[in-house]
Amino acid sequence: MIADAAAAFDPLRPRLTRIAYRMLGSVADAEDVVQDAFLRWMGADRDAIREPEAFLRRVVTRLCLDQLKSARARRETYVGPWLPEPVVEDEEADDVTLPLMLALDRLSPLERAAFLLHDVFGVPFDEIAETIGRDTAAARQLASRARTHVRAARPRFAMPKERGLEIAEAFFHASRSGDMGALRGLLADDVSVYSDGGGKVHAGLRPILGVEDVMKLHGSLARFFAKEMSRVERWGTINGLPGFVTRESGGVLQTTALAIDDGKVVAIYIMRNPDKLRHLAAHG
Repeated sequence: MIADAAAAFDPLRPRLTRIAYRMLGSVADAEDVVQDAFLRWMGADRDAIREPEAFLRRVVTRLCLDQLKSARARRETYVGPWLPEPVVEDEEADDVTLPLMLALDRLSPLERAAFLLHDVFGVPFDEIAETIGRDTAAARQLASRARTHVRAARPRFAMPKERGLEIAEAFFHASRSGDMGALRGLLADDVSVYSDGGGKVHAGLRPILGVEDVMKLHGSLARFFAKEMSRVERWGTINGLPGFVTRESGGVLQTTALAIDDGKVVAIYIMRNPDKLRHLAAHG
């Protein structure tokens, strides 16, 4: 029975994990939710389930909605800016970038579920309505409201992946070498920096906004990089954005993701919280 249940479930696991991760912003929590869904799948009358994928989507989404209630309470005591756990992908799985995930985090759980299921994963509204316990019209309204709130988080200009990685590499070299002129040329006037240390390692306790303050930050950091240079472990797409994984002073693992608009860096997202980087450390 276990083998039969796994044979039907395992092909769906990657997609279910993507749904759970984009709902929760946590790799570990997403994996726990999907494993819980598997246990429920094993205990279900599988012969009576006509559409296993739809059934499991409903289970995963409902488990995520339950998790979001406690996650919001934990977020209220979080130290410094909160960012979702970084996922480094060779290819983009969908268009849910890090800025969009942050925008989704400001929605109600039901708005978030309706938007992700319909606009990202293509789930019809009648299934979404059944999943979240609302009628179809209400599900449509939730997704529409969410769409309005997150519109500004979508990039205005499409950019080839290779060009994004070129800018990420130029940013790394300019910021680490102390070449302030080159760095300034890469940044938009309204650039911002968000760093998540979770109170576990040194990181900014609030966002840094505007190019002047961002340049001051990197001017002071240049002195540290002159003593101990960052070591790049990987270039890649981090939550849909170009970026890199590095080892910093003291062996701290860090990811840096860059939001780029019209060829300029408009936001820098730095993850230093070791609790949110365990999955990357475990895979080297």
